[in-house]
Amino acid sequence: MAESTIQHQPLAGWDKPNLDLSDAEWQSSSRGLGDVQIAFVEGFIAMRNSGRPESPSLIFTPAEWGAFVSGAREGEFDLT
Repeated sequence: MAESTIQHQPLAGWDKPNLDLSDAEWQSSSRGLGDVQIAFVEGFIAMRNSGRPESPSLIFTPAEWGAFVSGAREGEFDLT
């Protein structure tokens, strides 16, 4: 597979560091189901697609993560 030539630039107002995730300890759900993994790195929460670990990860602050988890528990992201 050819390497991507796309340059990833931070978004305007981006206030999160460029975290080194190479040694992150990725965790799957307690049941091992799904494609999402998370890692706790330098006070942030990283989330990635386990099927494509080379893809960019989403980075959350603790407050953003709390809001995301609360929304997921309340069905905010249900598509059905």
